[in-house]
Amino acid sequence: MRIVVALGGNALLQRGEHPDAAVQLHHVRQSARSIAELVEAGHEVVVTHGNGPQIGLLAVESETDPTLTAPYPLDVLGAQTQGMIGTLLARELRGRLPGKAVAALVTHTEVDPHDPAFTHPAKFIGQPLTDRQAERLSRELGWSTAPDGRARRRVVPSPEPRAVIEAPLVRQLLGGGTLVVCAGGGGVPVVHDPDTGRLTGVEAVVDKDRTAALLAEQLDADALLILTDVTHVFAGFGTAHPRPLLTATPAWLRGLDLPEGSMRPKAEAAASFVERTGGLAAIGPVDNALGILLGTTGTAVRTAVPAGAPSHHAG
Repeated sequence: MRIVVALGGNALLQRGEHPDAAVQLHHVRQSARSIAELVEAGHEVVVTHGNGPQIGLLAVESETDPTLTAPYPLDVLGAQTQGMIGTLLARELRGRLPGKAVAALVTHTEVDPHDPAFTHPAKFIGQPLTDRQAERLSRELGWSTAPDGRARRRVVPSPEPRAVIEAPLVRQLLGGGTLVVCAGGGGVPVVHDPDTGRLTGVEAVVDKDRTAALLAEQLDADALLILTDVTHVFAGFGTAHPRPLLTATPAWLRGLDLPEGSMRPKAEAAASFVERTGGLAAIGPVDNALGILLGTTGTAVRTAVPAGAPSHHAG
């Protein structure tokens, strides 16, 4: 099978952890072990990943660097994080899969310059902020912030992805037996001039899960696996009795009350991929990608729940 694996932000940095390189490398090793099991089982694999904490960290450093006359734009910072995370994943995957060709690509994602998201920033990036920190950064740097749990975080525009520019190249590499790491952080957001072919970066961050679903569609992938820090999608999340979903249709998944800043984008991406392709999407634990594919863990999303399959929730 051809599989696109989308690593959540927890694959490198969990909530509350310091964004140190050693911490992120530890999580990369766990993720690489899980991905390697898919490759060893004979599957073609493309890996995408998040970059929210990393791009937020670079943005703070850039905004406060006294040697700069202007901070680096978000598209350039996104490219930097793709390179950093891509090399960590590629090196670890090479070590776990001796003889396997592994390539990490900096890729670009086309967006519509008139997307309404540019006037309604809503994508979280960076570390949690106290109210006082958020107020100061808003005043001094012009940042927009929004509540995320008990803290606040910076929010930036997140336009819809229209195409992963390098998808044909990724397809070629897959055909040659290469494991590809790409589309990190949703890809570098760009607008495309159809007359000249020129790509121009924009001040935004594309949702990583939506880009992963789009890339999976462009590659004619059989499955989209979204790896995160929970075992399943839960119905009744935040209530006294949450219920783990074993299987779901796109319509059922879209009808759930899920957190906007975490599980909702994953559910929307999974539902979209299934609706547009008829393939399998699944959401589950980052340490057991093969188990998610085999149906022993995670929430499988299909066009229809197979006859005799368990009910929408367990327990």
